[in-house]
Amino acid sequence: MLNTVLFDMGGTLEDIWNNSETLAAVMERLREMLEAAGLNPGCGPEAFQERVLAGLKAYKSWSESVWLEKKPEEIWPDFYLRDFGFDREKLLPITEDLANMWELTYFHRELRPGVQDMLESLKSRGYKLGVISNNASLYNVFNVLEDYGIRSYMQDVTVSSVTGYRKPHPEIFRISLRQMQVKAEDCVYVGDTISRDIIGAKGAGFARAVQIGSHLSAQKDAAVQGAAEQPDVVITDIRELTGWLDGINPAMAPK
Repeated sequence: MLNTVLFDMGGTLEDIWNNSETLAAVMERLREMLEAAGLNPGCGPEAFQERVLAGLKAYKSWSESVWLEKKPEEIWPDFYLRDFGFDREKLLPITEDLANMWELTYFHRELRPGVQDMLESLKSRGYKLGVISNNASLYNVFNVLEDYGIRSYMQDVTVSSVTGYRKPHPEIFRISLRQMQVKAEDCVYVGDTISRDIIGAKGAGFARAVQIGSHLSAQKDAAVQGAAEQPDVVITDIRELTGWLDGINPAMAPK
């Protein structure tokens, strides 16, 4: 019987987007943090941005080819900032701060309308709730959930930077299942992408997979158009989830 609902974070519980303004802001903040740590990039803003984005692209290419995630102390010196030749001993202590700052500055984030009410309604029906998220910061997802006031609804939060696996790797889903102490066939997964969320959840044996579109869905799913795995339902408002679950799972619906 369906008794567990697990959520993606960015693009699902929260809507996120980035543009030229957020890119400029993150580059300015990144430079400030490096210089405060005694790490001088030794180049102008344009060259700085070009080098950082080249490192970002290299990491994205590697991580998405193997569905793995490194920790911030590896990502920043070995990929994002590899072209600067920074003193590794000076850089390592601030890598998690850089990772968290990047997530909060490069992306504009806001909780989707109705999320807290939806979580409360599912909790009142007896569903176990949790999060499975790809994130290159160790603590960002936990902190943001706290800031939104919804951390207490989550029995477990599983993050790629902690597990070492990125969605759609089935192991990150299996780790969450073990930590939640539930079976895949009793679970619904809700995410904004086919490439990470739907394919990953289906591959891990989840009973149902729900898609809710975000600003980044089309970009992230460009390589999987026409994929064999498709969502069981597509919703446009997170509040639709409760009614849909009541319809397919009347045993958990209010009497």
